[in-house]
Formats: sequence, structure tokens, C-alpha cells
Amino acid sequence: MPRYFTPEEADALLPELRPLVESMVRHRQRLGTALERRDRLQALVGGNGGGLPPAELAEANAAVEVERSALERCVQEINDMGVQVKDLELGLVDFPALRGSEEVLLCWRLGEDAVLFWHGLEEGFAGRKPLPLDG
Repeated sequence: MPRYFTPEEADALLPELRPLVESMVRHRQRLGTALERRDRLQALVGGNGGGLPPAELAEANAAVEVERSALERCVQEINDMGVQVKDLELGLVDFPALRGSEEVLLCWRLGEDAVLFWHGLEEGFAGRKPLPLDG
């Protein structure tokens, strides 16, 4: 059963959550860069090797795994708080909440000062409505 947050509880969690989301976004960016580098190197190897030192592809693979693991740890820590990760690159997360008996999601994006929006389970970011929930 999911944990349900009030807007106040979601706001109170932001000081702990914000650094994790910042780290998640940073690791997602680094993972993208590491994947691009690895793909370029693999293309060289697939051609004729391009004079590539053998350790360079191994280092690129290791960098991908380091960033992938770090990203997974961030997402797991956020999930362990009861918060749902919605977009790794934007730092978009949702907090399960109740609007009367209806399940909804409080929506927060990295860079916002507080949890100010909510949406239905099927609406997503585009369907965000300003708090309060009863308004």
C-alpha cells in the first residue's frame, strides 16, 4: 500500500529529497555522456579498431556502469521515501496523495521552491493543477 502525503508532508521532505533529485539528474546526464562515448568507441572497434588502445573501451564501459549504478541508487532512495520518479532528466517526482477518497499525485520538479501542484493518476505533468487539493 502506498504512503500518502499531504502537501505539508511533501514540502517537509524536500530538504532531504532535493539533493537526491539533483544527484539523480546529474548522474542521468553523465550516463548519457558515457553512453555516447562508449558507442563512439564501439563503432571504431567495429570498423578496424581505429588504433584504439584496448583499455579505452574497457574504461568507457566502466564509466557507464558507474553512472548507471549511481543513478539506480538515487532512484531507489527516492522510491524508498515513498516518492515516485517520473522524469530522470527533469528531476520530476510525484507524491501519492488523497483528494477525499480519490488517489492523486502531488507534483514537484527540481527548481521549484515547494510542492505547488497536483494531478490525477492518468493526467501527468501536462495536467498539473495548482494546490490546494480541494480547490
